[in-house]
Amino acid sequence: MTAGRVEVFGIRHHGPGSARALRAALEEFAPDAVLIEGPPEADAIVELAGDPGMAPPVALLAYSPAGAAGAASKDDRKAAFWPFAEFSPEWQAIRYGLAAGAAVRFCDLPAAHQLVPMEREDEERPEQDDGERPEEDVRLDPLGTLAKAAGYDDAERWWDDVVEHRHEGPSPFPAIAEAMAELRETAGLSRADPREEQREAHMRRTVRRALKEGFQRVAVVCGAWHVPALRAKVPAAHDDRTLRGLPKTKIAMTWVPWTHGRLAGRSGYGAGVRSPGWYHHLFAAPDRPIERWLTAAARVLREEDLHVSSAHVIEAVRLAETLAALRGRPLAGLDEVTEATRAVLCEGAELPVELIRKRMVVGERLGAVPDRTPMVPLQRDLQAEQRRLRLKPSALEKEQDLDLRKPTDLERSRLLHRLRLLDVDWGLPTESRSKGTFRETWTLMWRPEFDVELIEASAWGTTVRDATTARAEALAAQATALPELTSVAERCLLADLGDALPTVMRALADRAALDTDVAHLMAALPALVRALRYGDVRGTATGPLRTVVDGLVVRVCVGLPPAVSGLDDDAARDFLGRVDAVHGALALLADDGHLDRWRAALESLIARPDALHGLLEGRITRLLLDAGRLHDVPARMARAVSVGAAPARAAAWVEGFLSGGGLVLVHDEELLRLVDAWISGLPDDAFTDVLPLLRRTFGAYAAAERRAIGERVRRAGAGSGPPRPSGGDVDDKRAAPAVATALRVLGWEAP
Repeated sequence: MTAGRVEVFGIRHHGPGSARALRAALEEFAPDAVLIEGPPEADAIVELAGDPGMAPPVALLAYSPAGAAGAASKDDRKAAFWPFAEFSPEWQAIRYGLAAGAAVRFCDLPAAHQLVPMEREDEERPEQDDGERPEEDVRLDPLGTLAKAAGYDDAERWWDDVVEHRHEGPSPFPAIAEAMAELRETAGLSRADPREEQREAHMRRTVRRALKEGFQRVAVVCGAWHVPALRAKVPAAHDDRTLRGLPKTKIAMTWVPWTHGRLAGRSGYGAGVRSPGWYHHLFAAPDRPIERWLTAAARVLREEDLHVSSAHVIEAVRLAETLAALRGRPLAGLDEVTEATRAVLCEGAELPVELIRKRMVVGERLGAVPDRTPMVPLQRDLQAEQRRLRLKPSALEKEQDLDLRKPTDLERSRLLHRLRLLDVDWGLPTESRSKGTFRETWTLMWRPEFDVELIEASAWGTTVRDATTARAEALAAQATALPELTSVAERCLLADLGDALPTVMRALADRAALDTDVAHLMAALPALVRALRYGDVRGTATGPLRTVVDGLVVRVCVGLPPAVSGLDDDAARDFLGRVDAVHGALALLADDGHLDRWRAALESLIARPDALHGLLEGRITRLLLDAGRLHDVPARMARAVSVGAAPARAAAWVEGFLSGGGLVLVHDEELLRLVDAWISGLPDDAFTDVLPLLRRTFGAYAAAERRAIGERVRRAGAGSGPPRPSGGDVDDKRAAPAVATALRVLGWEAP
């Protein structure tokens, strides 16, 4: 029996030229076994890559079932991805081997070892006097070293020129292997990385095993850096010692959809590909790629109603090819094509270039896996719900408007709210363009890591509803503050979790009965009112919730006076937000009894203003004015901003009163006159102190409100307003700077 032949093909991950050259080399070599850099645990599911339902980009996902279920946070999870695109050499090797009937296996260090963190050995490494480690630079960026030796300042451009952009000629793999061998030898690596040694030892072991099993033509597809190590004559005993006693963990493997955006180097799970859409184009369109690319770019711009003619495309192709020739490149690369697009198709504008970058250069594409792919029951249940409700996942951001009066839209809303309870934020709620309570607007975008989060959430149950119910009950048990519990109750109603609601409501009622902090009660009330108000819209039973709300309103109104006494500036500002939130919540609830009780409590507060911070007094005065409960507001304001009042307290009162909007000054000339007279009469030092407050107050108004107030002030200065103070003529020249400053505060430019 003759010894088998082994060919090692060094590739760059996710390279279209490498993928095309590898496919040709494999067809010429005709191996009966293909070994690929990747986790061996995936050998059992590699045949799924040949299923018609498998559409790249996809990724192998290795996860620790125990680690996923018990992870306290996203940082604690044990999971790893091995992504593949259509233009990935490894993917082409898998598809070739499956189609040719060859054995397809993975040869990298098992994920069971890789997911166990290695101990850091930084302190054991000898330090160099100059602080540099050139051998580390070579190991981390071998392509950068070769590019620099070739006179390139960009490793991507060098690799594109020598491999990715070449469609004909001899196989590049012998030259790549020779270059890497020279690099590893001349770099003089003082010591190999321990994990790298383990990986290469396991690759060699896998090759020996394949030969021992009788395979005659073995093809090994791995990163180019590893080629010399796999060709080296290393004794099996050495590799056995390297791999002996490695710690391991239990691992499960599956395929999951991936996206081009997640292949980009800037993404959290990136694979180092800056332009996956461009690489996909180079692989899918080997003939006339520049013409096809620029034609597609013109189509994208036309879809946005931008005028781009055929002549534009022709001139852009000429410019890209000319730039490539001037730079000595075999084919125009992405840099040249982008410059031609900017100069010709976009006529120098950057926004259209950014549009093309987003849609084409990155090119969001979401892969798919077949139905028989191993999944946890929770993933399968979600897929069934997505099909039933016709909510197809997409890698592109998509806005979804839901009308809760329609049964299908209501079910979609409940599903999205349930997923958010499981920390799977496939949909994020946004402000609806419609003001009706029956409308919801969501922004949907599927991300690959959601599969990991679903695996983690499967510890709570096998269906989305069951898992969410268990999760909500756990959140209620863990909550330590009343606002946390009210948030859980609101989310249960939005998600229609009737089974969890009794448990949550019992915890909520118990916590509300024991909590005596009025601030906590006020913070909890708005979420409960929203849940009560919109629960009716969704057809959810809210009886127990109404009992809790009724009790909270009474306790807030009774406990409010002592809670707001003697507050400093920071505490008063914090309480101002709580007062506004409760006031808005009770207005939403539209219960006349609760509204009367709340307004009576506010009236009792301003009846003894000495104990009340000026900010709160002013705001409460405004709320009661808007409710039609006060008829002496000008007199109250006059007292608040009188000469005897401290400027700081007067300024706080005005800020609180005006924080609800400036229309009251537009429509009430007496109030405007009082504010104007108070500002005009401030001493210089007091005016300087309160100016930031005034700018903050008036700066929060809409431009139209500021303009209207400025017009009223200008007309008042022309004689229609209050009379000028007696005591002599006013020097208009000296007064002009002060008038200009006051007008700027009001948002009006002085003439």
